[in-house]
Amino acid sequence: MSDAPPASCRILYIDDDPGLGRLVQRSLQARGHHVELAASGTDGLARAQAGEIDLIALDHHMPDRTGLELLPLLRALPDAPPVIYVTGSEDSRVAVAALKAGAVDYVWKDVQGQFRELLGEAVDTALRQEALRRDKERAEAAVREARDRAELLLREVNHRVANSLTLVAALARMQTNAVTDPAAKDALEEMQARISAIAGIHRRLYTSEDVEAVELDAYLTGLVEELQLAMKASGRDHAIRLHAEPIRLATDKAVSLGVVVTELVTNAYKYAYPAETQGEIRVQVMRESPDTLSLAVEDDGIGWTGEGEAKGTGLGSRIIRAMASNLRSVLTYVPGASGTRAVLSFQA
Repeated sequence: MSDAPPASCRILYIDDDPGLGRLVQRSLQARGHHVELAASGTDGLARAQAGEIDLIALDHHMPDRTGLELLPLLRALPDAPPVIYVTGSEDSRVAVAALKAGAVDYVWKDVQGQFRELLGEAVDTALRQEALRRDKERAEAAVREARDRAELLLREVNHRVANSLTLVAALARMQTNAVTDPAAKDALEEMQARISAIAGIHRRLYTSEDVEAVELDAYLTGLVEELQLAMKASGRDHAIRLHAEPIRLATDKAVSLGVVVTELVTNAYKYAYPAETQGEIRVQVMRESPDTLSLAVEDDGIGWTGEGEAKGTGLGSRIIRAMASNLRSVLTYVPGASGTRAVLSFQA
């Protein structure tokens, strides 16, 4: 950006000394500025309220009110122009008070008249600074607008993804009802649960102001409710007890965690308790340290240590390992626990 002040600047000089006002007017017009004069604070305020003023130079001593009394009124105007305070008082407290009240600079009047040159330099500097400030505000507004637009588009994408995943889950459910093979039914039901775990994340994202993180307790509450309904519909009825601390988690990590919870809870439903035996499944998510979270899924069933050949196709175990790898962690099984207790610790 050029160091030259903006062209065609309109300056209002407020001073009750008409002779001095005309001298200032000629001095500033020689610098290329258009200068209007106001002989009182009341006239100056009225002119400033009319708008189209780029800068105000304000004298301290005036008969109707002092510059310090007028300054807050000028700064309170919509899109207020910068104000340079002009004073002949040798009391430095006047200048300090003016700067605290919102003046961008001050100039001392002197008997030799050199202040007009100083005022001209102060005017040019203030105009350059004002131009920079306005450019910065416009740039920041453009950035905010672009960010808001991007977040809106991302929420729309998440909305469409969630709808698409819901449709896929519905198609899988229709296919489940159409097949008679028990193994095929189980596989399709598990696929529905996996799809629902991911769709739940996207539903949270498109209804949230924050598209980068998920409220983990609310997400897992919805996920557990869906799992319990799905398992009950398939003939398995075990209570799920969820304890999740209010934690915000990045979206990609929440997806991986949701899939792990889905697999572990599904495995507990299928294998933890013998047929016709009731039992509960407990899911706990807590903060171990400021930057570490812990997931635990446990039951009071027949128990499994994680060793040996996995029951079923083993697909669930492979999915769990893949999701744990995404979280840069490994699922472990706590030995000696009654039933099964699977634990996953990872960086938040």
